Amino acid sequence: MTADQALRIIIADDQASVREGLVLLLGGLPGIDVVGAAADGQQALELVAEHEPDAILLDLHMPVLDGIGTTRRLVAEHPGVAIVVLTTYVDDASVMEALRAGARSYLTKDADRAEIARALQAAASGLTVFDPRVHATLLAAASPAPSPAAAVPPGPAGVPEPPDGLTQREAEILILIAQGLTNGEIAARLFLSNHTVKTHINRIFAKTGSRDRVAAIGYAQRHSLGQPAPGQARPGEARPGQARPGPVLPDRPTDQPPARVTARPTVRPPARVAARPPGRPAARPPGRPEQLGVAAGLGVAAGRFQAD
Repeated sequence: MTADQALRIIIADDQASVREGLVLLLGGLPGIDVVGAAADGQQALELVAEHEPDAILLDLHMPVLDGIGTTRRLVAEHPGVAIVVLTTYVDDASVMEALRAGARSYLTKDADRAEIARALQAAASGLTVFDPRVHATLLAAASPAPSPAAAVPPGPAGVPEPPDGLTQREAEILILIAQGLTNGEIAARLFLSNHTVKTHINRIFAKTGSRDRVAAIGYAQRHSLGQPAPGQARPGEARPGQARPGPVLPDRPTDQPPARVTARPTVRPPARVAARPPGRPAARPPGRPEQLGVAAGLGVAAGRFQAD
């Protein structure tokens, strides 16, 4: 291939929507000529033998012949074809196996079309391009293993590592799918866009081998995703041997004074006063005058004064 010639490539991916989308995206770029598209590794080998492209964009997990087997065959039968892996898998086993088989570059499906085009051009020129996440995977694989004393449980706060290469975010979304949430509800719960949620779900389906949400829910149930660990309880449930928590009552705001309770006055009925017959003097209380109260004594003295 000379500088003024277009880069001739073949795309191999088992998902029709991904494959056709890549053909449209890359075929519309200047300097790129998509000469074929394959749905599995065997078709890819046949197209390479027919068109002799400069590079191939290859998925790892495909039927009939997977990406690793296709890479080995390409290196042995068509060593002049640059191999660029484009996949959702970034675990160290997938990365290392693809590189050992002879892949020149390794990208994830988060890459945009400009990044993919640059990786294909670089691979055809003999250069290597890695996705940043692949760089991190390679560095982690090359780092010495920590001593048992310094080992930290995988995942945040000792949460077990999700199965089959699922990230913590993908496991979290899978749990919400199993709980019956829609894409929009998951996006609102995790503060993500709908597009990001769809991208995560596509990766979940690919890693778990699920064709739809029903299969993904079955996978989550088989792997006990979202189930409490032994000895732990779901929110709102009591642990074994522990009293079930009662309802939580809202606290009274401290900045409000307590309500004042005003005593209600007791209304007493008026005393009944018996009518005195006219002309009849009032009866004096029995007893000696010195035994009467002060008010009664004053009343007696006043009566005497008027009588005099």
